[in-house]
Amino acid sequence: MPSQGTITTKTTSQITTIEFHHPKGNSLPGKLLQELAEAITEAGENEESRVVVLRSKGDGAFCAGASFDELLAVSDFDEGKKFFMGFAHVQNAMRTCPKFIIARVHGKTVGGGIGIAAAADYSIAHSNASIKLSELALGIGPFVVGPAIGRKIGTSAFATLSIDARNWHDAGWAESKGLYNKVVDSIEELDEAVDKLAGELTSSNPEAMRELKQIMWQSTGHWDSTLEQRAEISGRLVMSKFTRKYIEEFRKK
Repeated sequence: MPSQGTITTKTTSQITTIEFHHPKGNSLPGKLLQELAEAITEAGENEESRVVVLRSKGDGAFCAGASFDELLAVSDFDEGKKFFMGFAHVQNAMRTCPKFIIARVHGKTVGGGIGIAAAADYSIAHSNASIKLSELALGIGPFVVGPAIGRKIGTSAFATLSIDARNWHDAGWAESKGLYNKVVDSIEELDEAVDKLAGELTSSNPEAMRELKQIMWQSTGHWDSTLEQRAEISGRLVMSKFTRKYIEEFRKK
């Protein structure tokens, strides 16, 4: 159902474009996370494709992170863990995809959306694409997205985002820390930059790109178990009175 969000995939000229959409700020409920992970895995196996572009729909937020409606509906630890494993599956699909993934970040992004930008091999963003890692304010923490973000921007910058959980950091800050590889000032420039890089990669040696990606992601083979452990922490904390109260009050605003 459109109200639950959609994933669309299109392959043209050896470029696979995956677009996710949810009417609530491109947030990511469990079903959408599952479909997104599957789409990324399938793109990696598609012999007609050499590069993947990951984007979201619309001109508002790139990604509002976890679905608050679904978080509030979590009734026990197992459901909580299952939900956060959705983010783990998406990141692991991006990590193990044998093709380079370019993230097109057109607007503000929160929480799990930052994890997606960090797990991409190259992220190109609009100058309005501010970021906020709001999990601590929510009463949990950026546990599942932490490995991807920390790998990309380093421990100090990750600590800044994690602890300063109520404030936005602009795209310039994100670029200076390495989350974004390039920042542009208009949507036209954003599309041009994404198309140009994706087109250039289609003429590169697929085997060389695959080997390079493996080197870039070396020492991450433990992520399957690590992210599951992190999902268990989040699944436990999301049941806390603090978090339930925060979500309920946020939804009333």
